[in-house]
Amino acid sequence: MGVKAKAYKSNAGSFAECEVFVNEVLKEFGSIDICVNNAGISKDNLLLRMTEEQWDDVMDINLKSVFNMTKQVIRPMMKAKSGTIINMSSIIGIRGNAGQSSYAASKAGIIGFTKSIAAELGSRNIRCNAIAPGFVETDMTHYLKDGDGATEFLKKIPLGRFGKAEEIANTTLFLASDLSSYITGQVISACGGLNI
Repeated sequence: MGVKAKAYKSNAGSFAECEVFVNEVLKEFGSIDICVNNAGISKDNLLLRMTEEQWDDVMDINLKSVFNMTKQVIRPMMKAKSGTIINMSSIIGIRGNAGQSSYAASKAGIIGFTKSIAAELGSRNIRCNAIAPGFVETDMTHYLKDGDGATEFLKKIPLGRFGKAEEIANTTLFLASDLSSYITGQVISACGGLNI
């Protein structure tokens, strides 16, 4: 249907790889209109037991990747005087959660980063927003849904269920589209009401 798509492989936690990746996209497509920073891992552990390596891994993939990619895309976006950056945070970055201090810190950092970039780039017509998903049905959360305490856990979510990946994708699509043209520096909580 006249749509051109191409897949690339890159490590978002590596500044150098992000630079190569963005240059390849620019060479192929000529511009970058939307950047969705969605790389993320979790290495849950109580802080007392957490290793420095576990902490660093989460920060590199979850937080440094957002810096790496945003740093690379803003120059072509500034040149075009247009662009949208969407950063995937988490409801845990807003609420915190026992055993997830590294994950919570990385996702809270994304929120502060998002607001700062929105302030820096708004005058260039570049918008930057974050999405804070709640618990979504993924490989990363299957143990919560299927565990012994699943019923009690679901009671904390007003909609009474986990979200679906498509629902987060729809929120992303809204923020990427002109339907959200006057929205920047915001955090949209797509969490089934968990953040009420």
